[in-house]
Amino acid sequence: MTVVWINGAFGAGKTTTAQELIELIPNSTLFDPEVIGGALRYLLPPKHLAEVGDYQDLPIWRRLVIDTAAAMLAELGGTLVVPMTLLRQEYRDEIFGGLAARRIAVRHVLLAPAETILRARIADREVPPDLPDGEIRIRQWSYDHIEPYKHALASWLTADAHPIDTGALSPYEAAARIAEAVGDGTVPVCDIVQTPEPTAETLAAGVLLFDERDRVLLVDPTYKAGWEFPGGVVEPGEAPARAGMREVAEETGIRLDDVPSLLVVDWEPPARPGFGGLRLLFDGGRLDSAEAGRLLLPGPELRGWRFVTEEEAAELLPPVRYERLRWALRARERGAALYLEAGIPVG
Repeated sequence: MTVVWINGAFGAGKTTTAQELIELIPNSTLFDPEVIGGALRYLLPPKHLAEVGDYQDLPIWRRLVIDTAAAMLAELGGTLVVPMTLLRQEYRDEIFGGLAARRIAVRHVLLAPAETILRARIADREVPPDLPDGEIRIRQWSYDHIEPYKHALASWLTADAHPIDTGALSPYEAAARIAEAVGDGTVPVCDIVQTPEPTAETLAAGVLLFDERDRVLLVDPTYKAGWEFPGGVVEPGEAPARAGMREVAEETGIRLDDVPSLLVVDWEPPARPGFGGLRLLFDGGRLDSAEAGRLLLPGPELRGWRFVTEEEAAELLPPVRYERLRWALRARERGAALYLEAGIPVG
């Protein structure tokens, strides 16, 4: 099962190209995530919708895109062609990682006409005559997203997707280019670790590693949004501390000689669609400058790493994960492990 994700700015021609592409790729089906956004107008209270400027900012939209794509492929098989602008890397991580967890390969294509062509297409775009404020709601919306698109191009998008300059191509010609590139492997499967989604509570072990300035190491996974500690799920029959050591070696290339000491046990309550479970943090000790310089990151799993202060970590980590780190640092200072529930000390 495969997804061909057609990315690009508004006005790049994603939908018309996708409609042509399903005629060129055997056993392929069109899935436009815009229908999810339209359905949410009937599923969510207007007040809740008014709090966001874009459907993509709603976690339910991102989950439903993953679930709907997986359900369509389970029903139909073959290839799903998805025309959808994705400019925020963390949303790409969440959606592509969620698909990879379902064993669905993603091939990422970027339609990339020049900005002058984008602006000309937006200016010529037809606005439904019965749509109030159509000029603002359609054309201006597209214009406003050119700068975020350019930022995504400069920061991550061209490194992640296979670009095709469609400035001089018709939708059919663009589709033919994509079909050929997908068919001969020029558009590779996105290199994402396929971590299976949990079906019950999990036990996970993270390891805190520090540099000579006592800053803590965080890593940026490719398969989910947000920064993390080195670590992962403990396998059946595996000791949690040993699991943390294994994950550190796999993710960073650093092999710990000593079993790390426990800092925090945190019970993470279930929050749909997750199941929660126990999260353990261990103290992996301080790395000298030579060890820190040998940090290696495997491409499929981690995008980057950095040593950060506690204050900087607050800007990078999700709230509960930051609270877990905060109390782990206090436990390290006091020399005594702490028990938490949802990031809050108990007992």
